[in-house]
Amino acid sequence: MTHDAETFQAHIRRALAGRPRRTLNDPALTCAAVLLPLACKEGEWHVVVTQRTQNVEHHKGQISLPGGACEPRDADLLATALRETYEEIGVPPEAVEVLGALDDFPAITNFVVTPFVGVIPHPFAYILNYAEVEAAVEVPLSFLRDPTHLRVEQWEHLGQMHDVLFWDFGPYVIWGLTARILHSFLELVF
Repeated sequence: MTHDAETFQAHIRRALAGRPRRTLNDPALTCAAVLLPLACKEGEWHVVVTQRTQNVEHHKGQISLPGGACEPRDADLLATALRETYEEIGVPPEAVEVLGALDDFPAITNFVVTPFVGVIPHPFAYILNYAEVEAAVEVPLSFLRDPTHLRVEQWEHLGQMHDVLFWDFGPYVIWGLTARILHSFLELVF
């Protein structure tokens, strides 16, 4: 690992630890956790997202972060994120260097999602669970950080207008909760 990579990881760790984390404790919401996996590819940092299949219950065909609902066997929310990442793209929990957690996010599907940020090895031979994941997509952070690539639309939900964020990355559209989580990460770290 290069010194620059170590410096960047230390910066993220400090940014995540250096503020109070907002949590949502609503018994009406189902707990879920995701991993925001970072990989250093050819000297440039990328986030790994997944394209969901048409077979999944929620968010068919959409771009998401590896993760899912908490299960009783999970020791905690981090265990959920790591288990789901392993199940969806084959990255074993011991291969993830966890850097910290972002704020909880409510989802319109009645979940409260806790995102964790972690570094995964690169190159990595993803082992996709084709029942849930159609593709693993590596998106450069430089692409996401470029303000000309982000678009915002006003959408109505339950009688209120909301900003909905979008990144068009080749054939993939990153939007919704995934875009909100990524945007929050970028604002915090950069």
